[in-house]
Amino acid sequence: MLEGQGDDGLEVVRVASGKQPRTVLGAVAGVVAAGAGLACAQLVAAFVRPEANPVTAIGGAVVDRTPVAVKEWAIRSFGTSDKTALAVGILVGLAAVAAATGILALRHPRTGAALAGAVGLLGAVAALGRPGAGVKDALPSLAAGLVAAGVLRLLVSAARRPTPVGGRPGGTWPMDRRAFGRLAGATVAASAVAGYAGRRLGAHGAAGATASRTDLVLPAPARPAPPVPAGADLRVPGTGPFLTPARDFYRVDTALVIPRIDAGAWRLRILGEGVSRPLTLSLPDLLARPLVVHDITLTCVSNEVGGPYAGNARWLGVRLADLLREAGVRPPSEGGPADQLVARSVDGMTLGTPVETVMDGREALLAVGMNGEPLPFAHGFPVRMVVPGLYGYVSACKWLRELRLTTFAAYDAYWVRRSWAARAPVKTQSRIDTPRPFARVAAGRVAVAGVAWAQHRGIARVEVRADGGPWQDARLGTADGVDTWRQWVWEWAAPSGEHRLEVRATDGDGAVQPESRSGTVPDGATGWHSVTVRVGPS
Repeated sequence: MLEGQGDDGLEVVRVASGKQPRTVLGAVAGVVAAGAGLACAQLVAAFVRPEANPVTAIGGAVVDRTPVAVKEWAIRSFGTSDKTALAVGILVGLAAVAAATGILALRHPRTGAALAGAVGLLGAVAALGRPGAGVKDALPSLAAGLVAAGVLRLLVSAARRPTPVGGRPGGTWPMDRRAFGRLAGATVAASAVAGYAGRRLGAHGAAGATASRTDLVLPAPARPAPPVPAGADLRVPGTGPFLTPARDFYRVDTALVIPRIDAGAWRLRILGEGVSRPLTLSLPDLLARPLVVHDITLTCVSNEVGGPYAGNARWLGVRLADLLREAGVRPPSEGGPADQLVARSVDGMTLGTPVETVMDGREALLAVGMNGEPLPFAHGFPVRMVVPGLYGYVSACKWLRELRLTTFAAYDAYWVRRSWAARAPVKTQSRIDTPRPFARVAAGRVAVAGVAWAQHRGIARVEVRADGGPWQDARLGTADGVDTWRQWVWEWAAPSGEHRLEVRATDGDGAVQPESRSGTVPDGATGWHSVTVRVGPS
């Protein structure tokens, strides 16, 4: 048996054969203490704001500092679950640090408690560094650190409390595992209650925003859109609908917690260079202006060749150019001093859009509705930008709160500071949706189908070929203007064997989609999409 003293003067008694149980108890103590801290933080964050939760704050800091290549890998690997994967990764990392801290605390309780508190301080620093943060945003993480440190000291004290064996004075004094187990169990139960209360209170805090969306009645547009043209939706099995339902519409952003904004409290400011009449608008102010409806396909710059990050919807909103002119803005072609419109979200995200593009006559909108309903929270309620012809990272700001006129020389928006291009017109793309890669199909007539897009230029032609043979014209769905994708289908007489199918598109300006493949950075992917299929009996 080995004896010694810890850093608080308490006797440390170790039985040579009991090192592994002590290590396990220390790890358990650390994880239980960390869980108590996080539960407390969730409860405190319910009274501050969801973004102040330490996991969210640290996650946001990680996203901001992650190299572009890693972000692209995460999107490719996890798709729209990338935020869930990040949160799980942070929790796993915190659990590992907590376990190590607990093991350390068995020998050096004060050092272990100090380390637990330091992790809480790190979360507070991350929270204070988030866009729009105030002093109160540090409170959840500070509370988490204090609770974790206190609980860790209690658990370690219980684990180290001596209990005589056989009631004999001077006998062996092993750890009191029963006291430790009782205290750990009570802590887990209390943490569960605190975490549940925090979630419920947080949900209650968002109830006003939810009610404001439920109660919102969108006015009739001054200029309704015609129905989707007959024949635009080819209804080929294996392809999606022409208009993408909101629940299926892709979501790529940096918000780890979806902002829930009360429509009654929302305000938009328009200010900056060349703004002679600054505007501050409420939602009723915006809805009182003429509304238009327009079908627009949005595309994410992170979309790889053949990728899923494109969607088509019917948007209701106010023409952005009209609002800018109301504020006195002139485009550069008319002598205006600003060439960049910086949109800022309530979560601090900034997107920079060319002023000339917004005001060149296209249907650039401040959208309030999507497919006949108020915007979903995940897609920007109550107001977002939608600009056809540009990738989303320079045009589609969600949860909008400010529009500031400036220049590209004076300001780099969020993604531009991270190696993406300042100006990003959408590149011509086409995609095979059916048959799927490595699908097995029966020999004979096979419908090869998909979508093609070149927003604000339109799609004039789609061609498909098998095994490097001659290009064949696909049948196009009816065009719904130049700002939406077009569905296409090619009837293939499929012979038995393994085959490679390729597709390319020609835009409305006559430019053919390039063959050469390039990655998404810095301004979008290029290349022909291809799939390999097997034809014959299964």
